[in-house]
Amino acid sequence: MSVESQLPAGFESLERFVPQWCIGRSCDRLQARLNSTARERADFFAAAKDIAPAALEMLDRKPSSDYTVQETRLMNLCLALAHIALAVEIQGPDEDHHAASAKYIAITRSAADR
Repeated sequence: MSVESQLPAGFESLERFVPQWCIGRSCDRLQARLNSTARERADFFAAAKDIAPAALEMLDRKPSSDYTVQETRLMNLCLALAHIALAVEIQGPDEDHHAASAKYIAITRSAADR
């Protein structure tokens, strides 16, 4: 009995991050980032940052309306990576301090959610 992959072929190394980081709405991605630990962010960033260009290249080959379920998951991981990259590369050790107040900022609309 085979188990269907959660992501397109070639991106199996990101499968373990699907439960935590495969999030469809930008406001929910922000909250996941703010609620995550530094270790969770660093692990995801380290695993995804070098694979992201290949993922985006593959996803750019067709309109998002034609994505398979696996491709949609991969896109959601890439979008989560943008949030995590900000936390890891820019905020760094200040992320936890930033997150304490940012949790009170509610994103109600985002172009990414269309």
